[in-house]
Amino acid sequence: MNNTKHNLNQPLISVIIPAYNAEEFIAKTLESVLSQTYQNIEILVVDDGSTDTTAQIIKSFAQKDRRIILLQQSNAGVAVARNLAYLHSKGEYIAPIDADDIWYPQNLEKQVECLINSEPFVGVAYSWSVDINEGGLLTGGFYNSTIEGEVHDALVYKYFIGNASSSLIRRTCFEKVGGYNCKFKLENAQGCEDWELHLRIAQYYQFKVVPEYLVSYRQISSSMSCNYAAMAKGHSLIMTDVRRYHAKVPEKVYRWSSSNFYIYLAVKSSSNGNYRSTLFWLYRALQQDLFMVLLRHNLYLLSIESILKILVSPPTESGLEFKQTSEASEGTTIAKIETRTKVHRMLPSQIYERMRFNSLTR
Repeated sequence: MNNTKHNLNQPLISVIIPAYNAEEFIAKTLESVLSQTYQNIEILVVDDGSTDTTAQIIKSFAQKDRRIILLQQSNAGVAVARNLAYLHSKGEYIAPIDADDIWYPQNLEKQVECLINSEPFVGVAYSWSVDINEGGLLTGGFYNSTIEGEVHDALVYKYFIGNASSSLIRRTCFEKVGGYNCKFKLENAQGCEDWELHLRIAQYYQFKVVPEYLVSYRQISSSMSCNYAAMAKGHSLIMTDVRRYHAKVPEKVYRWSSSNFYIYLAVKSSSNGNYRSTLFWLYRALQQDLFMVLLRHNLYLLSIESILKILVSPPTESGLEFKQTSEASEGTTIAKIETRTKVHRMLPSQIYERMRFNSLTR
């Protein structure tokens, strides 16, 4: 039983965690949530039809801490799972986190402080995040946007929040726009549910950033579930919806968005050793936004690496050659990432991108 005394004047935060066959990481995720300095929380974990020991691990945690609530459903996907958790939640704020990600101890404290000190029209506070691998080592990847205010068009261009585990959302936002969109799984699309939700929220609410690295976003390099075509379809479905409800977004922003997303898919393909796929997505990116892609150093690094790998490495039976996690240097630290950020901001593509973002935010 958790004996931590809560300040009853603090608003309740509902942490929602969808979990499907998450036995490898769910304990670390729950430990990171329970270790938050902000303690007035409830934790709703939805076992989405897991066939491993996910449910048993959650139950063992729930026996020790009454704030943890286990909900179970047949496998229906992440959006349905998050919506189920939301429907059972009571908090003034909703804090989603995926079942393999990690929060640093002050994440919720700093996010809720940001929203409490903001006007009611600020609906979302998001933190910066760093990428980690299966072993919890930093890989060097990061999300550290400083975009705030009316961010809808900037959010069409790029999902600058970075992942589903980095934002705290007012409950009133869900009441205004509804929950997560469940159509992605039904249409064999994936991976964009959180982006789509934030876009709908951004029609009515402003966003604020907590400019600190407070979230670890786990990248599983050996995952065979990276269906890039399905991810691209998810992006396309989002853009189709935005065109329907928000006619004022300039057409060029959709091209920029597609190109940027294809670059993301190229990077994902490369990290999973699928070099032909890498070249395919780079080509698609060039078609949509030639000038920006030519400014990106990724174009040249990924192209050269992919061509060399295709020439010298025989294809595996599956067509995928997974890179080893040695890319995640044990010497990588937050301090080194911050140094890398300073260099990153000086790249021509980043300077040009900031100009674009400045034109899209108010």
